[in-house]
Amino acid sequence: MHDPRKSDGGVVSMKRANKGAQPEGNGQPPAEFVEKRPPAKGNPVQTTVTGTQRPEAASSGLDRVREAAKRDKERRFTNLLHHVTVERLHTAYRGLNPKAASGVDEVTWQEYGEGLDERLAVLHDQIQSVTYRARPSKRVWIPKGDGKKRPIGIAALEDKIVQQALAEVLQSIYEEDFLGFSYGFRPGRSQHKALDAIYVAITQRKVSWVLDADIRSFYDSLDHQWLMKFVEHRIADQRMLRLIRKFLRAGVSEDGKWSKTVVGTPQGAVISSLLANIYLHYVLDLWVNRWRDHRARGEVYIVRYADDFVMGFQYRSDARMFQIELAERLAKFGLELHQDKTRLIEFGRFAASNRRERGERKPETFDFLGFTHICARKRKGGDFALRRKTISKRLSPCLTPRKTTSI
Repeated sequence: MHDPRKSDGGVVSMKRANKGAQPEGNGQPPAEFVEKRPPAKGNPVQTTVTGTQRPEAASSGLDRVREAAKRDKERRFTNLLHHVTVERLHTAYRGLNPKAASGVDEVTWQEYGEGLDERLAVLHDQIQSVTYRARPSKRVWIPKGDGKKRPIGIAALEDKIVQQALAEVLQSIYEEDFLGFSYGFRPGRSQHKALDAIYVAITQRKVSWVLDADIRSFYDSLDHQWLMKFVEHRIADQRMLRLIRKFLRAGVSEDGKWSKTVVGTPQGAVISSLLANIYLHYVLDLWVNRWRDHRARGEVYIVRYADDFVMGFQYRSDARMFQIELAERLAKFGLELHQDKTRLIEFGRFAASNRRERGERKPETFDFLGFTHICARKRKGGDFALRRKTISKRLSPCLTPRKTTSI
């Protein structure tokens, strides 16, 4: 019997691309090729560097790590923590937002900067001697667009520094593994580029159905045991693994009361975005590549930004089958789709005409990265156009949701 705690070996090593796509000259699987097309109208070309990696922090040491990760996809790195140097801690501190809220330590960026060299020297010694202790995240609640609230974890200032430096080292490895359709919190990528990929897939590829998927409370549901198994596919440095576990187990503090964390990682923490990408790389991305290569009858596309992703399908039968198997796949790793927010809709260049022939209403819309996507027509010529508008913060009480296509 299959042990659900064991990694799916076939998925871990699988990195297939869209049907018909060929490996690039360097031997790497090609990125989702829609991202190579010109940006959608209205989206400026951007070169974005995330908070977890800055050009000035690059070093010959991490360059060698990066090259080794690129050259050998099966390699496990046993000696990484020494890359968390005093200089890298300095860079991490300088990269923090000076106006950001303080964590449970109540220490501001400006206060920590007094005697910075001495503070970072002590911090470095604690990290290298494995005596560093992570503090709990301070939980605050921020409003969401639907009127509900979302929990955000604010790390103590030293934890932010350590997480920033740690994430930079880990990212030198995982950027060689992550797939092209993953856009969230990665260097050189942005929301604009994710939106451009959606634009090209829908306007130029064979997309007739869109699956707008939502993972329920992803950051709160992330399984620590599975996460560490995934990390250990690449990381064998026990000191580095121990440091990651310290952040996962640090707990949260709300209104002065500490609570233990056995699942999840604080949304908003520096390290959480990278850990989320690692988790979904193994749970979702590699599996999607294998699924569309072996199970799909037609073309399948995906664009993922952190835990938010949209998929395009040529055939409804593929989309329906995928939605069922996706729910089963996520459940294996402690995740589930939000049934009220996950929708399969007819959408694309021919959706309006097909629905009109069947006597149905015009195609529904879907939301992604702050924009509502709408099937429209160009004023000149009447050709298909993908229209986007900023999501309305509030729905008029006189409006009722349209009926959605479900499995």
